[in-house]
Amino acid sequence: MSDRLATHIEVSGLLRAVNTAGGFGMVVARGEAETGALLVVLTERGAGARAYERMPSPDGARVWHCARRDDADAPGAFAEYLDRRRAHDSDLWIIELDVAQGERFIGLPPTPG
Repeated sequence: MSDRLATHIEVSGLLRAVNTAGGFGMVVARGEAETGALLVVLTERGAGARAYERMPSPDGARVWHCARRDDADAPGAFAEYLDRRRAHDSDLWIIELDVAQGERFIGLPPTPG
């Protein structure tokens, strides 16, 4: 038995926390309930999208890493990235959290600017 929290429970907790803080959260793509990977898209008022995924660190822990940022000079590239990630991993959950300083909900310091 794994000590890892089931993904659907983690997703539910993130959505509830963001809603309680006055933000909005939604499931963009539903993955495997127990062990699916999680990609979190953070925005503030619908702008400045950042995609975070957990990546293995040298000590074996899995830490959040900003995998992609929306680029105004490349319209559509961010959505294409999400589509490619989902096509590559059908068990992947993608959730979007629209809230100020969204990084705090995944245990990271807020991004500047």
